[in-house]
Amino acid sequence: MEKGYGKAATSWRNLVNRNDETTNPTIVDVCRNKKMDKPLHSCMTKAVFGDGDQLRTGPKWITSRRGLLKLYSNRLTCGDWTIEYDDIREAVLSSFRSPILRIPGYILAVRTDNETYHFGLNGWRFWKGELPFPVTRIQTRLKMSLISILARVVLIGYVLYVAWTWMLSR
Repeated sequence: MEKGYGKAATSWRNLVNRNDETTNPTIVDVCRNKKMDKPLHSCMTKAVFGDGDQLRTGPKWITSRRGLLKLYSNRLTCGDWTIEYDDIREAVLSSFRSPILRIPGYILAVRTDNETYHFGLNGWRFWKGELPFPVTRIQTRLKMSLISILARVVLIGYVLYVAWTWMLSR
């Protein structure tokens, strides 16, 4: 046994270093043959999947997947989602400014044969440059759903109420 690594590490090394037919090819692929490339870019994202226009705020984005979007030379990943660039049928990068604070952002819509993925992205410089897959770029406006409008009205009303009661108590 190797000093400091324990029995599991030693048996793992023995399994990987074997060259006979009984070796698990998946482990050999991962440890030897597969190029362990680094992401070209990674950033935090909110992501949903579904057809149609996701260029609006609302409940689908409230419950969206939060994670790290990683772009590699041949695929993009977000959590357990992996999309090979060869599987992409259409990619659209929509540029917008948020309705209230005018903060720039992007929505990357990636359509495959089975799903359409939507990634909400910050307005970083990376997305203005060349991407490792073909993409159509459009300027758009982010629409607000009825739920988003109501939530903002309730929040503003509550803030005004608290300010009013605070002023009256002075």
